[in-house]
Amino acid sequence: MESKIPGDTDIASAGQSIDVLFVCTGNICRSPTAEGVFRKLVAQAGLGERIGTDSAGTHDYHVGEPPDPRAQAVAAKRGYDLSVLRARRIERADFQRFDLILAMDHDHHAILSRMAPAAASHKLRLMMSYARRFRESEVPDPYYGGPQEFERVLDMLEDAAQGLLSSLGSKPALR
Repeated sequence: MESKIPGDTDIASAGQSIDVLFVCTGNICRSPTAEGVFRKLVAQAGLGERIGTDSAGTHDYHVGEPPDPRAQAVAAKRGYDLSVLRARRIERADFQRFDLILAMDHDHHAILSRMAPAAASHKLRLMMSYARRFRESEVPDPYYGGPQEFERVLDMLEDAAQGLLSSLGSKPALR
């Protein structure tokens, strides 16, 4: 099967599809926020039929739970609805189903690298590798912090999500 990894093709004009998975620890703060932000950008770009999104956690701490209320509140202020999302743990099948698997930090990337079949290792990247304004390589975990940490994470994820969509051949614009 031919790889559909960003940089290989212009998804927006080539008519191809791609599925993107965002991964953090428990799938209640960073990865569902990334999914919500990216999903909105994809919809605004008119690419909802071609770009699929999902999120998962490396651990099963919160399976079935909605995103953290603080993440939902900060996201809602900027027009992102995370309320329908539910936490799940990454599964082996995800390495075949998704074309791109984005880790929020180096620890997640290491866990994913150990789990991934050799044929899927090229699908793993850090979310912040797509950022344009932020120099950090990791999205910090806001779980034990306050609203400011959740705002900062959302700022970082908006930047990286715009870079990601741009790398797929579309010109994103947050509204």
